[in-house]
Amino acid sequence: MTLQQNWVNLTFTWRGSVIPAVLPRIILYSAIALVVVLTHTYTAGSVPFGLVTFTPDVVLGLLLVFRTNTAYDRFWEGRKAWGTIVNASRNLARQILVMVDECTPRDRQEKEQAVRLITAYAIALKCHLRGESPLAELQDLLPPDRLHLLAGMAHRPVGLAFWIGDYLRWQYQQQHLNAYQFSTLEQPLSQLVDALGVCERILRTPQPLAYSVHLRHILILYCFFFPFRLVAQLGWATIPVTAIAAFVVLGIEEIALEIENPFGTDPNDLPLDQICGVIRRDVEELISLDSGHGLTQMMVPTPESLGS
Repeated sequence: MTLQQNWVNLTFTWRGSVIPAVLPRIILYSAIALVVVLTHTYTAGSVPFGLVTFTPDVVLGLLLVFRTNTAYDRFWEGRKAWGTIVNASRNLARQILVMVDECTPRDRQEKEQAVRLITAYAIALKCHLRGESPLAELQDLLPPDRLHLLAGMAHRPVGLAFWIGDYLRWQYQQQHLNAYQFSTLEQPLSQLVDALGVCERILRTPQPLAYSVHLRHILILYCFFFPFRLVAQLGWATIPVTAIAAFVVLGIEEIALEIENPFGTDPNDLPLDQICGVIRRDVEELISLDSGHGLTQMMVPTPESLGS
């Protein structure tokens, strides 16, 4: 797709746009503008429309800018938290596969199960933020006994993080890890839990109610009195100008409302399903590379390759 085609598609796309949300209010304020124009036209100026000029333009602009910036900060902080989850998941999976010694086939099986707990953690966190159950998505990642235990937990991501940490502790006790390796593996696990805290802070700290209500009241006043300011100069053109002004200010406020909670399933939310899919794909590729240590064997020179 060319840049011009992409520009056209973005310009006329309906999905992800705030137009469906603000269109009823735009129609309402356009109807008010129509009433104002009709009254001004057929009363021969007997109504002093020019006196109705109070509109807090500067205050409204500052409030909208602050509202949008605050909402985008929450969106971007959520994206950074999930970027940390992706990086920490890759590092933790790679380090477990490389550092933990395998003495028996059972050790290998337990290692793969532990690494897949990392993918399960990301999926459980996604569902936790959305208020959904992750059990259906985790059936191919967890054995039935652990899936049953997870179903009874109130905070499933924390439970999965505990299982990963418990696996590391057991490997250390079995001397499959030394103290330095154990400390190194604890770092990305702690990053996963820290990112969980960031996401929960965003989710559970909504915008102050008084601020949101006050901004909504100012928007109503602004859009209601807007046609009174212009009817004497613009006449019938007041109606489309009012519709455009309402679209601008209401759209900005609606965008802020859309992105202040970035963990949902709306088009403007973070693509958590895709991010979890990336983590799952990367973890499975690491398991495949480490299986049988085939890559390591290819890199280690043999007597034949040295010509002996």
